[in-house]
Amino acid sequence: MATPAQWIEGARLRTLPMALAPVVAGSAAAQALHSFDLLRAVLALLVALLLQIGVNYANDYSDGIKGTDDVRIGPLRLTGSGAARPGEVKAAALLCFALAAVAGALLVLLSRQWWFIPVGLSAVLAAWGYTGGRTPYGYRGLGDVFVFVYFGLVAVLGTTLTQAGTLNLEAWIGALSTGLIACALLMANNIRDLPGDREVGKRTLAVRLGDPLARVVFTAEIAVALLLVLFLVPYNPWMLIVLLLVPLALPPVATVLRVQDRRQLVPVLKQCGVLNVGWAVLFLLAVLLRQWL
Repeated sequence: MATPAQWIEGARLRTLPMALAPVVAGSAAAQALHSFDLLRAVLALLVALLLQIGVNYANDYSDGIKGTDDVRIGPLRLTGSGAARPGEVKAAALLCFALAAVAGALLVLLSRQWWFIPVGLSAVLAAWGYTGGRTPYGYRGLGDVFVFVYFGLVAVLGTTLTQAGTLNLEAWIGALSTGLIACALLMANNIRDLPGDREVGKRTLAVRLGDPLARVVFTAEIAVALLLVLFLVPYNPWMLIVLLLVPLALPPVATVLRVQDRRQLVPVLKQCGVLNVGWAVLFLLAVLLRQWL
C-alpha cells in the first residue's frame, strides 16, 4: 500500500503551477474590466487544481497498466512502481474529477455561464483521454494541442468570462502566453522521456519532431509566451514589467538546448511552473498598477 508521501508525490505537485497561472491571468483580465470576483476566482482555481491532480493520477494509471512507466527517469509513478494498485490510482483520479465537477457546477450557478457545462465535461474527457482508453491522444502527438486549449484558452478565458461576462485583449494574451508555457513544460517532460516513449510506441510531439527540433520548439514556446505581452504595452506600459522574467527563462532554455543527460531536464519542469506563475503574477501587477497610478 502506498504511503501518504507517495500519494502526494504521485499527485505531481510540481505541475500545479500550470493550473494556478491561468486562473491568476484570467482573474487579472477580469480586474482590468473592474469585474474581479474572489469567490468565483477561488472556485475556478479549485476546478483547475482538481483537474490537474486528476489528470496526473489518470496518466499514472493508464501509463502504468500499459507498461509505459516500467522504465523511466523521472519521479515515482504509483502504478508503474507497484506502490499502489491500479484500481486505487484510478479511483483517486475519478474522485478528483468528481470534486472538480462539483466546484465547476457552483461556478456555473453563480456566473450563469451555462455554456461552461459542456466545456467542463469535455475537459474531464480530455483529462482521461490523454493516456487512457484505446486510442489515447497523448500517444499520437496531440497532447500539446489539448494542453494549449485547456490550460490556456479554456482556463484563462473561462476564468475571465465567469467573473466579467465578457472578454478583453488581456484575456486573450493571458490565454496564449500561459498556454504556451504549459506546452513548454510538457515538451520538456517529453524530451526527457523521449527514448522510452519511442521504444513503447508513445508518439508524443517530441518523438515526432525528433530530439533536436523538439528542443528548438521548447525555446520558441517560451520566447513567444514572453513577447506576446508587447501587444498590450500601447494600452498599458506597465506590461513591460512582465519582461523582467527573461533572466528567469534563460536557465531552463539553456538546459534544454545544451544538456544530453536527460536526468538534468527534471528541474526544468519546476522552472517552467515557476515561470508560468511569475508571468501571471506580474501580469496581474501590471493591471493593478495601471488602475492605481
